[in-house]
Amino acid sequence: MQGTVDGFSYGLVTPVAAFLMAALGGALGLRCTVRSLHGGQTFKAGWLALGAAAIGCGIWTMHFVGMMGFSVAESAISYDVPLTLVSLGVAIVVVGIGVFIVGYRGTGPVTLATAGLVTGLGVAAMHYIGMESMSLRGEFAYDPVLVVLSVLIAVVAATAALWAAMTVRGFLPSLGASAIMGVAVTGMHYTGMSAMTVHLDGHASRTVQGGSMTTVLLPMLFGPLVLLLVAGVIVMFDPLLISGEDTWNGARRPRPRRRPQGRHTSSAPAPVAAPRTPAAEPASRYPDSYGPR
Repeated sequence: MQGTVDGFSYGLVTPVAAFLMAALGGALGLRCTVRSLHGGQTFKAGWLALGAAAIGCGIWTMHFVGMMGFSVAESAISYDVPLTLVSLGVAIVVVGIGVFIVGYRGTGPVTLATAGLVTGLGVAAMHYIGMESMSLRGEFAYDPVLVVLSVLIAVVAATAALWAAMTVRGFLPSLGASAIMGVAVTGMHYTGMSAMTVHLDGHASRTVQGGSMTTVLLPMLFGPLVLLLVAGVIVMFDPLLISGEDTWNGARRPRPRRRPQGRHTSSAPAPVAAPRTPAAEPASRYPDSYGPR
């Protein structure tokens, strides 16, 4: 018997919230990755690690926020805690591998393709490990074509995100790149969800293993949300950003020096005035013949 699957139990609330989480993690990750380029080698690894954690937590939070709107009418759903934690670890570690590759090796075609492939496969693995952590009175089945499509979307989205992290400059372009990343990652999630069908078990008395959404999933979302908040505070109080030496996503360009305004606009030096000589003393008003002898 096939179950009645609903991926939008709360309407557009969960897709929009999932997109915002992915975009937020992407924006913070972009900022941290670009910031690593301006801090020298001392704090480079720290900024890259913080960027990877922000992107990974954003993607993982997006997935499980989206899963809050998922339901099967004929069965309750529970979550396995160890597998859910594994999915979070995979998201952060694999994104970190991609971020460190482009952070230290640049965005050459081969490097970018390798990092994007590794990161995209990791994002897809996070999604399907998270799906495997779900338990209900039945089994999941997947459409292979849609699964492959979701993996391709994940690889393309990861490659674009890594490229943007190293090349995009300026606040508005970074905001646009983060929005595109959010759309791509969220699209990958719902493509993977559309590939799934549920075949219910005939035994209605089968026990569902694991904890419910309110006892497992909501408390687990607290940790990644706190990390995103901490990353946001670090970014907003970044000394370069406060001092004005760095914009949201790139170094400030020096202003061109203004040419002094005057009558002489040519580059030739102004003529040097001749030194002034003291004026000769005026002659006496009286001729010598009238003077004393």
